[in-house]
Amino acid sequence: MGRSKQSFQKTEKEKAKFIKRKNKEEKKEQRKSSSVKGKGLDSMMAYVDHHGNITDTPPDPKLKVELKLEDIQLGAKVEEAADPHSKLRKGRVILYKDDKGYGFIKDSITKEQIFFHLSSMVTEARQGDMVEYELGKGPKGIVALGVTKTL
Repeated sequence: MGRSKQSFQKTEKEKAKFIKRKNKEEKKEQRKSSSVKGKGLDSMMAYVDHHGNITDTPPDPKLKVELKLEDIQLGAKVEEAADPHSKLRKGRVILYKDDKGYGFIKDSITKEQIFFHLSSMVTEARQGDMVEYELGKGPKGIVALGVTKTL
C-alpha cells in the first residue's frame, strides 16, 4: 500500500480556504440584502421631528406649529434700552487706580462690576465710596458715566 499524498498541512490549508470562501459568500449575501440600491425615494428620506431629531418617519401634522414672519429674527439680538425710570444707579467703588485714571464700581442691585474712567467722574470719588452713575456704551462695552459721590 502506498502512502497518502495528502499531508496534514495540506488539508488544513484547504479547510482554511473553504471557511474563508464561505465567509466571503455570507458577507456578499448580507450586503445584497441590506443594500438600498433599487429601493424607492421613501426609504432614503429623513425627517426632522418637532424636537429637532432626525427620524425616518414623517412628522405628525397635528404637532405642526405656525410661525409668523415678524417673530423670526435675523442677525444679532438688539439690546433693549434701559428703563427710563431708573437712569441713575447706585454702587460702591471697589477699585480705583488714581495713577492710571480708571476704576470699577460694584452695582448695589445687580452686583455686577462696571468700568469707569476719570473723565466720566463729576465729583472726586475714592475706593470704598458710594456713588451714583448712569450706564453708557463705551468702545469695549458698558461703562459708568456721570459718576458722582453720594453721602
